[in-house]
Amino acid sequence: MLTATIAGSLPKPTWLAEPEQLFAVWKHEGDALIQAQRRAAREWIEHQENAGIGIVTEGEQGRIHFVHGFLQQIEGIDWELKTPMGIRDDRYTVEVPTVIGPISRPRSVHVEEARYARSVTNHQLKFTLPGPMTICDTIADVHYGKRADMAMAFAEILNQEALELEAAGVDVVQFDEPAFNVFMDDVKDWGIETLHRAIDGLRCTTAVHICYGYGIEANLQWKETLGSEWRQYEEIFPALNASRIDQVSLECAGSKVPLSLLSLLKDKQLMVGAVGVEGDKIETPEEVAATLTAAMQYVDKERILPCSNCGMAPIAYDVALAKLRALGEGARLVA
Repeated sequence: MLTATIAGSLPKPTWLAEPEQLFAVWKHEGDALIQAQRRAAREWIEHQENAGIGIVTEGEQGRIHFVHGFLQQIEGIDWELKTPMGIRDDRYTVEVPTVIGPISRPRSVHVEEARYARSVTNHQLKFTLPGPMTICDTIADVHYGKRADMAMAFAEILNQEALELEAAGVDVVQFDEPAFNVFMDDVKDWGIETLHRAIDGLRCTTAVHICYGYGIEANLQWKETLGSEWRQYEEIFPALNASRIDQVSLECAGSKVPLSLLSLLKDKQLMVGAVGVEGDKIETPEEVAATLTAAMQYVDKERILPCSNCGMAPIAYDVALAKLRALGEGARLVA
């Protein structure tokens, strides 16, 4: 039977934060916020279990953004010094905080969230962290000078966090690296090296999530420029196949990625994206099954984990829930 999972983030309920936002504004403070975040995490875990998702996440309910939620607890960053920065090679511009000195992690960032999630499910538990390269593409720098140097510094503190997540009972630690699909030469030069530093000493399953981005307008417009075939994966998959990472995720549902590229990852477990992240389409179980069956032309069935293309934070709650159900049902159709 195929074991389904999701890329990571899920929408925040309207009573927790502003809905359908990448940088959600919390509706609570202090202990009330922590309790609300835990309630949201528990409810999403239950939704995943009921939908037949075998490896669950807490949906990133405890963080304002998949990168900045981690960075908020890191020292060496000036949150008042905002710098306009072109994200993903100038795909869109955001005012971001700035690294002004050596970074450090004085305390755990997400470990209490992981412990809580572990306490409310017997399923395998995945926890997501931003990857070193994607962090460096989401924050400005006036200290390190080179992205590769700053990425390695972040890899070291990500490793500290990942080891504590594993100790808290996490079965899969996943690093989110959408920047891998943009800076392909850097992936081979130093991106995989920083991932290796981030997973040093881990005994749990390790994963890297690589996608074409959230279903926001800037990403959707960028996809329109990529032509009839999206071949970005082709440049990096051979190097990833030779890496120490256990699992690789990729975007297949509704995309123009040639599925033949999956054969470049012959030694990895593959999280095959079988539901998209656009907010105006809900896949049927039959469509999910068709995507998975097509992938099996190039990948042994036992190496496939049905998955979502990317995080679903910016879409409507009920749409994401329906996609979860379609993913679980579609995976069962194949099994």
